[in-house]
Amino acid sequence: MRWWSAANLVSNLGTWMQLTVQNLLVLQLTGSAAATGLSLSVQAAPGLLFGLLGGAVVDRLPRKLTAAVSQALLAAVAFTTAVLVGCGMLTVPVLMILAAVTGLIATVDGPATSLLGNDLVPEKDVPSAIALGSVVHSVGRLAGTALAAVGIATIGTAGAYALNGASFVFVTAVIPFLKLHPDAAAAAAAAPADAAAGGGRAGLAFFLSRRTLVALAVIAAVSAVLGRNYQLTLATLVTGPLHGGAGAYGLVSALLAVGGIVGAVVAGRLRKPTVRLVALLAAAGAVLQIAAGVSPMLMMLLVMVVPMAIVESVSDTATTTVLQTDPPPHMRGRVLGVWRSVSTAWGLAGPPLLGLLVQGAGERGALVIGGVVITAVIGAGMLFRRRRGAPSVRPAVAPVAEPAFQTAA
Repeated sequence: MRWWSAANLVSNLGTWMQLTVQNLLVLQLTGSAAATGLSLSVQAAPGLLFGLLGGAVVDRLPRKLTAAVSQALLAAVAFTTAVLVGCGMLTVPVLMILAAVTGLIATVDGPATSLLGNDLVPEKDVPSAIALGSVVHSVGRLAGTALAAVGIATIGTAGAYALNGASFVFVTAVIPFLKLHPDAAAAAAAAPADAAAGGGRAGLAFFLSRRTLVALAVIAAVSAVLGRNYQLTLATLVTGPLHGGAGAYGLVSALLAVGGIVGAVVAGRLRKPTVRLVALLAAAGAVLQIAAGVSPMLMMLLVMVVPMAIVESVSDTATTTVLQTDPPPHMRGRVLGVWRSVSTAWGLAGPPLLGLLVQGAGERGALVIGGVVITAVIGAGMLFRRRRGAPSVRPAVAPVAEPAFQTAA
């Protein structure tokens, strides 16, 4: 697990450095911010269209092999881009194609690498492993973005792409030496013979049949669209009504990053997070968002930012833990594939919708209205569940096809 975490940190540093460099490269080639946004959408689109297929591939093939191949393919794309940039042959259409290929590979790589990390530890330690992954992701994002400027100045754009390719090679080289925990091996051996039957459709049917997962999707969707785009809402609030400059927004961004790391560390102590916990955290984040929206001065907003980021980070880690432990092992890749598709949908739709809300209701109004709607949706969901007398939700860690008394035979 230590080797895997180190490899993930290196890979995250390279990925975030490349993403930052890619945005700057598109701006240099086109001079258009819209083209930059388009490149990000092109890279995300395969997750929307092929997430189900990618999850089915992960459930069908050996995890280590799948992760190693996907990492090697991502390395090949990064090295190809580096060569094209170095030779002056990279055009915007070619860059868009490479971005789409990267997104397509990621539909397999995302669930494969996530579940591989869980396979390295006992089942009871999976929440801690997921929290550690969140810390690695947050640190990699913060440091990788900062390294992008240094990389461009020292080794150039082509060198930055090549360095990211090398980070994928490092991960690929580490994977064969990872030793799966006996719990993971036993779960794979106990999976039904037709575990991969049905492909993506079976994954979607399973997802829709689990009220746990559907409720999780509703909470995540409304929170993502109306409450999680702090880079947009807080930027407009700081530079607008609170009359702060670029330095003030930079401080807000830094506090969000610090809060995210602290929240991931706190989430490491979660053992069996439930949808109820995710709902309560989302409601707490909505209340903090409302308070941020009515903050009369910048200092009060700064006090709110860290707990907002902590709640968001703990909620994200709890959500990921439920997603990766609620389904039986042979369905987890497809469940993550479904989640990738739906989360990509609200990830693409959220910023434009929120931007329209900011234009219509103002910076403060968007935060307040978003917080109120999130709280109302969660409250209505809890009331509906209570009236139906639903049993308490618990993460399932194994198939439930047989009665318990039969296992003793």
